Amino acid sequence: MGRVVRNSAHLFSSNAAGLVLGVLQGVLAARMLQPAGYGLVGIVMSYASTMNGLLSFRMGELVVRYGGEYLERGEERKTAALIKASALAELTVSLLAFTLVAVTAGPAARYFAKTPGIEWMFVLYGTGLLCNFNAETATGVLQITNKIKTRGRINFIQAIFSAAIIGGIFVWKERYGIEAGTALLLVLAAYLLGKAILGLGLFAAAWSELDRLLGRGWQRADVSTLPSARELFRFALSSNLSATAILVFRESELLWVGLFLNTEAAGLYKVAYTIVGLLSVPADPLILSVYPEANRLVVQKAWQRLRDFLRNVTTLAFLYNTVIALGFLVFGRWALAVFGEQYTVAFPAMMALLVGLVFNYTLFWNRPLLLAFGLQTFALGAIVVAGLIKLVLAIPLVPRYGYMAEGILLSAYYVISVGLIVWRGVRELERRMAPV
Repeated sequence: MGRVVRNSAHLFSSNAAGLVLGVLQGVLAARMLQPAGYGLVGIVMSYASTMNGLLSFRMGELVVRYGGEYLERGEERKTAALIKASALAELTVSLLAFTLVAVTAGPAARYFAKTPGIEWMFVLYGTGLLCNFNAETATGVLQITNKIKTRGRINFIQAIFSAAIIGGIFVWKERYGIEAGTALLLVLAAYLLGKAILGLGLFAAAWSELDRLLGRGWQRADVSTLPSARELFRFALSSNLSATAILVFRESELLWVGLFLNTEAAGLYKVAYTIVGLLSVPADPLILSVYPEANRLVVQKAWQRLRDFLRNVTTLAFLYNTVIALGFLVFGRWALAVFGEQYTVAFPAMMALLVGLVFNYTLFWNRPLLLAFGLQTFALGAIVVAGLIKLVLAIPLVPRYGYMAEGILLSAYYVISVGLIVWRGVRELERRMAPV
């Protein structure tokens, strides 16, 4: 728990500083572009990340699950071979994802953005996928080597660059004026630069750490020496399916709003989601720190320590999430007004989203626990069942009741899927703790 708190505190401080810059650039971009333009940029960014996620095998989870186990046992050559295989697989996925974005840019502009002639925006932002060719593997490496705080520093650096560019665009527009299309291009380029800095920075940091830990030349490890290739592939495939389900049902919200409604509704929903999404600022460092620790305790079969550990992190998460939620309830309208008075109409949707996100970020360890137990298939099933219910209801409800309905459905999805996964994880822990 001490290691988790130290790493999380360092990441939180970096993320909090980056958060201030992120909110600032979001406010300036929202004011410059208005709801329709801001929603359009959000849809373009969401589309690229969704296409990448559809193909991604979440190699960071594979590195933590098996690389952490190999390191715990002192099997450095196996660790090197695993990371090499993971890096090559992720590079292949990034190339395929960019190709997919480029090929499908036309339909994406027509159906999601409902703005023909902007295919170039999808292709331009899609190049960021090439810069993030090893981001998942690199993050996994930093997790198992207890250097995850480095990710916070890199994230802060990219936030500085993006915020500085968007701030400069805003000042120039206020003084001299900029055409709407030019403003869209410049804002998108600023976000793309930040994505490139993050991806390349993570790659450099992880490579340096591997040289220190495994020695120079670790990348020459023979991948064919890895044991249980079938088990590794099954884990990676399950992670891919889970990632796909999560993207389709949870992380592609702007695409669904754009498909069912329009870019203006997407812009309003994006601002509401952005504000409530601040719950992730303290949660993300905990997630990155808790997974390798939980996996280590499972490898050691320290069941009582694992239960105490989960109880402690849940209590901590519940306390700070409750405080933040009360803050949103009191100051939510004011926070929306900071983006522009036209965004305050999204307050009801913001409150609807708050319920599900508080539940999710309080029990944030739900899926990592099942991964550590090797029960990723159950997690996938829970995500798919809850997601299908959400999607079936969204088809008639969102076009009729607007993005408010999407917010309610997303909250219900979180409660159902996370609740099922937590129930299964706790039951498995109790089973392993029971005397034989």
